Amino acid sequence: MIFISNRKPKYIQSVLFDFDGTISLIRQGWQDVMIPYFAEVLLKTPHAGTAQEEYRCATEFIELTTGKQTIYQCMQLNDEVVKRGGDAVDPSLYKNEYSKRLMLHIEHRRQSLLSGVTDPDHMMIPGARRFLETLVERNLNLYLASGTDHEYVMEEASLLDVAKYFKGNIFGAKDDLLLNSKAMVIQKILKEQQLSGTTLAGFGDGYVEIENVKDVGGIAIGIAGHEANPSTGWDEWKKRRLTQAGADALVMDFTDIDAIIDYLFKGGFYETD
Repeated sequence: MIFISNRKPKYIQSVLFDFDGTISLIRQGWQDVMIPYFAEVLLKTPHAGTAQEEYRCATEFIELTTGKQTIYQCMQLNDEVVKRGGDAVDPSLYKNEYSKRLMLHIEHRRQSLLSGVTDPDHMMIPGARRFLETLVERNLNLYLASGTDHEYVMEEASLLDVAKYFKGNIFGAKDDLLLNSKAMVIQKILKEQQLSGTTLAGFGDGYVEIENVKDVGGIAIGIAGHEANPSTGWDEWKKRRLTQAGADALVMDFTDIDAIIDYLFKGGFYETD
């Protein structure tokens, strides 16, 4: 665990999690689907650059919007198409095509979970289940917010058998861009629970959830390990990105539960009525 900033103990009552790359590995490699597809679209425009240039362009704006709803990346793609003399289209058309390609890429994982061939824990960030159980044992309220479409988040949370930890507090992307943004979910948590932002902790591998948690005064911990080969080392790009976003600490995964718990609660046992 890397501690980026020192802090005084805070009375943590609720914990917000991102899903893909923070708990779930079902969609690991989604960038390997989105980036080539977006570059392919850009290369078909009247004033396209070289294949290398368009691949780099797609990579850069996808990385900048990682953590937001998928439609935002598709909106940016549409803007880039127009810049290159192409016709503007409904960004949802790009989203639908990307989703179709991604589902082909990950269908074998979903099916192996559904059939029971694969242990759900093997499709999760190491230590995630035990960490969720530890937080539940401490009577904290857990929330899940994702930029992936709500129906898929619900399906994949069920496949991993983690939905039970969140007790209905699962929020995926919907057609209304503001309805279930991570910032809106945080405001919902604070309003409904009548909490201060300083009682919130958040975990994620994208800058969006880190910034959103920090904006309300919460504790933000970045997940910065390699998704393709969990527990083998740091993803240096994620480390830089999450540090820049203001993360209070970074972890590769959840295997060192004691260290994370100590950081959140400073060793004091925590319970609520």
